Amino acid sequence: MPEVELSAGTIEYEDTGGQGPVVVFLHGLTIDSTIWRNVVPKLSPRFRCVTPTFPLGAHRRPMKPDADLSLRGLSLLIAEFLQRLDLHEVTLVQNDWGGVQILIAEGDTDRIARLVITSSEAFDNYPPAPAKAIVLAAKIPGGLATVMQGLRLQAMRRAPAGWGWMSKRPVPKEIMDAWFRPARVDPAIRRDLAKYATSVPPKADLLAMAQRSAEFTKPVLIAWATEDKMFPLDHARRLADLFPDAKLVEIADSYTLIPEDQPDQLSAAISDFLGNTAN
Repeated sequence: MPEVELSAGTIEYEDTGGQGPVVVFLHGLTIDSTIWRNVVPKLSPRFRCVTPTFPLGAHRRPMKPDADLSLRGLSLLIAEFLQRLDLHEVTLVQNDWGGVQILIAEGDTDRIARLVITSSEAFDNYPPAPAKAIVLAAKIPGGLATVMQGLRLQAMRRAPAGWGWMSKRPVPKEIMDAWFRPARVDPAIRRDLAKYATSVPPKADLLAMAQRSAEFTKPVLIAWATEDKMFPLDHARRLADLFPDAKLVEIADSYTLIPEDQPDQLSAAISDFLGNTAN
């Protein structure tokens, strides 16, 4: 797997290559780039698809001990990733994690041509209610290790108000095993995860950043699951109103992980959006 060295540490990624417009896909907490495994093959014939695994708890390479892995720090790392790979006119696609909104409020957007925001953190919903268990565990000695050990059990993986609310359909066991293994076996990965989980700014700061993100005037697609249990559909409508050039697409029969529940619908929405907004 290709790697790139950033200020925080080594980031692994996959890159389909090609001459088409560049699309960079971002994942959520305790998830890696394989969340996009059913979407990328549908788009790669026309687009260059890049899927990094960011240090959100499912990464295999621990970050530097002094790395800034706060919400803001990780969001700014997106811009650094684009710069190091020399990517231009990029479409950023996010799911679950809300780092893109923080980036466009706080960082350099010169390399970004458009955004696709699927069901994810927004406004002051950092973290959403089911993810608060991770935050609480991160504040208790040994708490994250206990949670990650528990996630070896299918019952915990599909429990309501937990990862069971992430997708309507079970994620394949081997995929979830790979997501949860790094933080289960490596204390350095748990250290990285704890840095992020305990870094969420006050709600007033989050709302202020959300308002500043409205200064992004390039095209934005909001693709939201109508049955999402973590991120309310009202937030999708607020985001569509917030950005000057935004389109809202509602995805039926899906929870948060739209790339798992409805990869065909999501791929079609992204493809149409890119086709209609290309220069």
